[in-house]
Amino acid sequence: MLLLALALSGCSWMKSSKEPAKAQPSAKAPAAPTPAPSNALVGKVALVNGTARFVVLNFPLGKMAPAEQHLNLYRRGAKVGEVKVTGPQRADNIVADLVSGEAEIGDEARNQ
Repeated sequence: MLLLALALSGCSWMKSSKEPAKAQPSAKAPAAPTPAPSNALVGKVALVNGTARFVVLNFPLGKMAPAEQHLNLYRRGAKVGEVKVTGPQRADNIVADLVSGEAEIGDEARNQ
């Protein structure tokens, strides 16, 4: 993540003198992400092991999912899978088994 942040900030000083091209509306625009309610438990997929069918979820400090909790996985607003939190937990990360569907790093895990 640190490398990504450095790469993105390093490119920000390069500005083109040309005006940016206007985006053409597409007939198949991706679904807009559905905002989670403020009381929803929301984490991100930090690691995926497809062979063993588990993921590592990262939650904000103080907002950890309890063991046995079922969460839905969303990618760009569309549900793509379901996980069951199993542990172990380390700091703000916890392991969850992939119950159905698929997972990718960056997917959103939430209970609503």
